[in-house]
Amino acid sequence: MAKYTGVVKKNGLEGGFWELHADDGERYQLDGGDASLRSEGTRVEIDGKVDEGAFGIGMTGAVLKVKSWKKR
Repeated sequence: MAKYTGVVKKNGLEGGFWELHADDGERYQLDGGDASLRSEGTRVEIDGKVDEGAFGIGMTGAVLKVKSWKKR
């Protein structure tokens, strides 16, 4: 597992999905985490793994499988 930090944002494409806009400039489509993770503008640190083989509906970035997270 790796750590990813950034800001959670909702993408309105195709009904909407949640992304992490990471500090390193990458965007990740979030997969997992509880409902409180999905809050616009929340700064977070996520422990997770990028699923290289997964494709999300948004196709705006890699899918990040969330193992755990906390507010920063």
